[in-house]
Amino acid sequence: MTDIKGIVGEKVGMTQIFVETRAVPVTVIKAGPCVVTQIRTQETDGYDAVQLAFGTLRPKDVIKPVQGHFDKAGAEPMRHLVELRTDDAGTYATGQEITADLFAVGDKVDVVGVSKGKGFSGVMKRHGFAGLGSGHGVHKKHRSPGAIGACATPSRVFKGMRMAGHSGNQRTTVLNLEVVQADPERGLLLIRGAVPGPNGGLVMVRSAVKTPLKKGA
Repeated sequence: MTDIKGIVGEKVGMTQIFVETRAVPVTVIKAGPCVVTQIRTQETDGYDAVQLAFGTLRPKDVIKPVQGHFDKAGAEPMRHLVELRTDDAGTYATGQEITADLFAVGDKVDVVGVSKGKGFSGVMKRHGFAGLGSGHGVHKKHRSPGAIGACATPSRVFKGMRMAGHSGNQRTTVLNLEVVQADPERGLLLIRGAVPGPNGGLVMVRSAVKTPLKKGA
C-alpha cells in the first residue's frame, strides 16, 4: 500500500463528450464534498486509513451515537462513512474537507462501487456458460450447466463451483480509468468508460493502485 488519495461521491449517469474529433464515453460523478471524521493508525487500530463522510442527512435521522461521533470530529452528521486505506493517513486531520479538486485531468483512478443486482440468475447469464446442445436427444434443459462433479469420487461438489444463484449486488472495482474532465466548482468528475452501480449509487474514486507499465519501460 502506498500514499493513495480518494474521494466519495455519487454516480450521476453516463454521457459522451468530444475530445478533438472523437466522441468519448464518460461517467459523470458528483464527487464530494467529504469530511474526514476519523484517522486510523497502526498504533491504535493495526492499519492506516482515513474515514470519509459523505451525503446529506436529516437531523431527525441522526441517532445519538452517530451524533457523538461527528461531534468528536467537529463536523455535521452525514449519511455515508467510507474508509480509504493509505500510508499517509497521518497527514490528514479530523474535520478536514476534501473536494473534487483532488484529481486533475489525465489522472488514472480506480472506481469502487456496488454492481447492479440482477436477482436469481442461471449459469448462462451469471457466468457466461454456453448451455447444452439443441439437437435431438437433449432433454428440455438447454440452459442448464451440465455435470457439476464426479459421482463416486469425491462424492461431493467442490466449493466454488460456478452455479446458478444471486447475480450482481457485489462490491466491484474498475481499474485504471482516466479522468477526462474535472469541474471543481460544481464538484464533478468525468471519467472515461463505465463504473459500477446504478445512477445515484455510492462510489469511491481513488488513485489507481495497479497502473500498467508503459511500453518499452
